[in-house]
Amino acid sequence: MTDVSMHLRFSAACAIAREAGCLIRERFLARDEALNFKFKGPQDYLTETDGEVEKLIATRIAEAFPDDAFLGEESGGQVGERLWIVDPIDGTADFARGVPYFCVSIAYVEHGKTEIGVLYDPMIDELFVARRGHGATLNGKPIKVSPVTDIRQSVVELGWSARTPFERYTKLLGKLNAQGAGVKRRGSGALGLAYVAMGRQDAYCELHINAWDAAAGVLLVEEAGGWTNDFLTQACLTEGNQVIACTPSLRDVLETTIKETP
Repeated sequence: MTDVSMHLRFSAACAIAREAGCLIRERFLARDEALNFKFKGPQDYLTETDGEVEKLIATRIAEAFPDDAFLGEESGGQVGERLWIVDPIDGTADFARGVPYFCVSIAYVEHGKTEIGVLYDPMIDELFVARRGHGATLNGKPIKVSPVTDIRQSVVELGWSARTPFERYTKLLGKLNAQGAGVKRRGSGALGLAYVAMGRQDAYCELHINAWDAAAGVLLVEEAGGWTNDFLTQACLTEGNQVIACTPSLRDVLETTIKETP
């Protein structure tokens, strides 16, 4: 693809993320205080806004790039050589319960490689963007991973979902604590990865996460000078994968620790 075509997709991704974020913010501020929501599975929330926002994003992409494929968390889709991967609201549980910690996640993948990653947090107006080979920015300013090299000085976010046994999560949590890491868990894997990219924390790890949750965030970390595992494999598109994203110096200890956690 020409550089012009990629730039058009990059600009579109940023604009669409902002438009979607405005809709999410509007719905969040007007949400039903009675907490009416549904579940797709254990601790897997679904709101009407998820579907509404995904439809908006899919429509905008189809209008601008009708030959591109689309894969969304709520509506599914087809995998193609030019593919958009979308999570309309990463952090739906917090959104549903009135906690302002969630984002829009949009990734563009070409021939199996993520070329564009955009995350937008509409509640604090933070737009994280990355384009392969062009670095990563937050609201237009370049960002870099933290300089932390010692696990004993690190802050590691450890994500968890019901798709993996809780015992594995607790074993990994115990090992990281024993090594001296400060471990936390919040409700958005996408924002967790973005926070690694800008140095708010030093690593994000999850034993299983879906492609739409992490494709954009992984590119952010890479373009901000961090290290990630080979996340977006062909199987990951439909089955998800493990993710490790961190400062380069923490790679060995985190890879080894996760590998040794049965």
